[in-house]
Amino acid sequence: MDPRLADDLHALPDLLDAASKLAAAALAGLDGRAAAVPPVAVEPAPLPLEGAGARGALDEFTRRWEPGFAASAGPRYLGFVTGGATPAALAGDWLTAAYDQNPASGMDSSAQDLERETVGWLAGLFGLGPEFSGAFVTGATMSTVTGLAIAREWLGERAGVTVSTEGAAALGPVTVLSGSPHSSVLKALSFLGMGRSSLRKVPVLPGREAVDVAKLAEALETLDGPAVVVANAGTVNTVDFDDLRAIAELKQRYDFWLHVDAAFGGFAALAPEHAALTAGLDRADSVVVDLHKWLNVPYDSAVQFTRRRDLQLRVFGNNAAYLGEIGETPDFLHLTPENSRRLRALPAWFSLVAYGRAGHREIVERCVALARDLGARIDGSPRWHLLAPVRLNVVCFTPAGEVTQNRIDTLVRAIADDGTTFLTPTVYDGRPALRAAFSNWRTTVADVERVFAVLEGLG
Repeated sequence: MDPRLADDLHALPDLLDAASKLAAAALAGLDGRAAAVPPVAVEPAPLPLEGAGARGALDEFTRRWEPGFAASAGPRYLGFVTGGATPAALAGDWLTAAYDQNPASGMDSSAQDLERETVGWLAGLFGLGPEFSGAFVTGATMSTVTGLAIAREWLGERAGVTVSTEGAAALGPVTVLSGSPHSSVLKALSFLGMGRSSLRKVPVLPGREAVDVAKLAEALETLDGPAVVVANAGTVNTVDFDDLRAIAELKQRYDFWLHVDAAFGGFAALAPEHAALTAGLDRADSVVVDLHKWLNVPYDSAVQFTRRRDLQLRVFGNNAAYLGEIGETPDFLHLTPENSRRLRALPAWFSLVAYGRAGHREIVERCVALARDLGARIDGSPRWHLLAPVRLNVVCFTPAGEVTQNRIDTLVRAIADDGTTFLTPTVYDGRPALRAAFSNWRTTVADVERVFAVLEGLG
């Protein structure tokens, strides 16, 4: 054994204590750390010939890289849709690394059963019945890939083609319909061989991002065969929701696979005031939910749900003698693109056990209230213009007066340079804009006040 490895093994308790102290200091200092750190070039270092040992690596990380890390786990990081990590989730994530389980197979540990329990709890949170099965994946993009891969197999089933055997070319052209699809849908279609051009945009309701269900019906009426419909339970700009029940009702007349992107909007199901927005989610064929957003578990973590595990197994099944037989309850390596995989379920399990439905409901409701607070402040300011109602946890707005993309880009840089908060740009209804997404468990009214003060100063 390399002497540095032997020394680190002997000193492991002290090493973990040092790493714990560094992590604790970083978390305790979130309030003073810049929400975003504009990148500064770091001179690349050569790979060491003789290692420095774990303490040496910790020291070099602290010196060279740690100062450039953003406070993305903090309460005023409002870019993209980014949660933090609850204390329980963080503890679960550390134990995930320590136990280093590979829940691909059920032959050697109980890790798969823990994942199945966690998936079942999550399905219950989102109102999905026992007909749904699911698995953990890296994020909403891979959840979308998984769901649409199952949809592709379903299209083949309708056409008498086994796509997983014969390939996407055997299926021929497909049609995917959606009103305001997330960009990851296009990425998934490209990845799966269905092609970006298979996506047809359907008109949305006036002043909305929600699909016009009547227009969707008209589009379905023109088709000669089955299709895939991608519906939204929370759009990225304004958290708008398609009428999932009305879309599902169209299945009585038209043949289509219903895939629902509920990456963060699905969490509306936890709050009684907003749960009606997700009505009909249980009638989907595949569902996307991202957990490193509103469940506040560390990156990376998401789940995919489907009611057609048989087709999922056909797509992702990985037969090999050393993997054992595929039983009545398939191992996870037969259900997602990954074979080896991290036990992403453990941080989610910890957070769900620690805070329960009520604790996560409180996070959702508080984030919605804070988004509405910021939206009301922006709406009352002459310096800003609110572009859409604050439907859930995202505030979409733009400066007053003439707005160009250059002006928005300049504002994004100025906000990042200030360091108090971080926002990301977007384009809504053809207008360059900013968006503030609230999903961090730490955020309070005091943070909204600080964010708005910065905006007023820059506006």
